[in-house]
Amino acid sequence: MTADPAPTHTDSTRPMWSRPAPPAFSWRTVAAVLWREWAVFRRVWFSTAFGSIFEPLAYFIAFGFGFGALVAEVAGLSYFDFIATGAVAIGVLFSSIFPALINGYFRRKEQKLYDGLLSAPLSIPELVTGEATWNALRASAVAAVTVVVAIGFGVRPQATVVLVPVITVTAGFAFAAAGAAFGAVLRSTHSFDMVIVGVIVPMYIVAGTFFPIDGLPQPLALVALVNPLYHVVELLRAVTFGQPSGAILWVHVAVIVAFGVLAWLLAVRLLRRALID
Repeated sequence: MTADPAPTHTDSTRPMWSRPAPPAFSWRTVAAVLWREWAVFRRVWFSTAFGSIFEPLAYFIAFGFGFGALVAEVAGLSYFDFIATGAVAIGVLFSSIFPALINGYFRRKEQKLYDGLLSAPLSIPELVTGEATWNALRASAVAAVTVVVAIGFGVRPQATVVLVPVITVTAGFAFAAAGAAFGAVLRSTHSFDMVIVGVIVPMYIVAGTFFPIDGLPQPLALVALVNPLYHVVELLRAVTFGQPSGAILWVHVAVIVAFGVLAWLLAVRLLRRALID
């Protein structure tokens, strides 16, 4: 008699850690992730569009007509123009970091969706890149809506405002990657408050969004200088109203790009540790 042959595992039953490694980074796979995100978005687009339109309206009404009646000019701009660019930057932050943080946590921890996705020929870098790119595109769409609303309220931008999408996509990717990094390490929903109150709220308060950082105490002013959202705000004001200009603009660009690369690397490392290592 001969012994029965040892059972073999198919790709569908083989444990994740014994499956062959996915192929090299592929933009086609990233596009597949983007397509999946689009398919999900089509079912919930109305609620997202509702917030994207009415959030900037709330900012403009509360700050533009409220504080704007008390403060005529800030940093060489009317206060309404000043907070308009701040509202665009905050919209980019919220529309990119929150979906990445919340969806990243639930897809990893509660729904186990990432376990299923990684059973396909999909790598962690492709997953992070695809989801961060989608959130960046959504954030850029929110920024475009905010700019249109601002123009409707009387803001008159320069022709260079057409560069706003370049800034918002780049910044949105960076903030989405940061949100993914946080979502990869949270252990429960109670930890959301730590990220929101400890990181996100200080980011948009100390960023020159609603008031210039010149009047801040020196320690807070230094915090603002390393805050990536501050550099996003300054770039948005520069391309929207044509001031300031020169080498300082490249400093803002360098900070945003460096933050995005660092956040992406951290998100990939932390998500790999959470799912595979």
